[in-house]
Amino acid sequence: MTAFDIVQIVLRILIAIAFLGMGVNHFRAKPARAMAAMVPSYLKRGGLLTGKNLVRFTGVCEIAGGIGILVPWTAFAAGIALMLFLIAVFPANVYAAEHPEKFGSASIPFWPRYIAQVVLIAVILVAVV
Repeated sequence: MTAFDIVQIVLRILIAIAFLGMGVNHFRAKPARAMAAMVPSYLKRGGLLTGKNLVRFTGVCEIAGGIGILVPWTAFAAGIALMLFLIAVFPANVYAAEHPEKFGSASIPFWPRYIAQVVLIAVILVAVV
């Protein structure tokens, strides 16, 4: 095992902890309500596509990705899925950044959030390639 292999394992564990924690948070009542409010209205179509259901779905995606990145034979696919996930949920983060009066501390300004997302995507890429 090389030093890079060890770095990848450590990164996968850290990524898993982060995504598992964030995913579980999607099922806690108060945070889930706040996240549902962050979903832009153009993504809420009614029926199954409600803010609450989208929050639950993204929570499941985060938990699955967090577990998947730890399993050697699924780590690459899970990493790609998590990177795509971060891109897919970015509109909700932009919406929150545009409405700090509504979301308070959850409203991270656009550029720091954007940079953090890009860095996290890069870390995931290093962890699975």
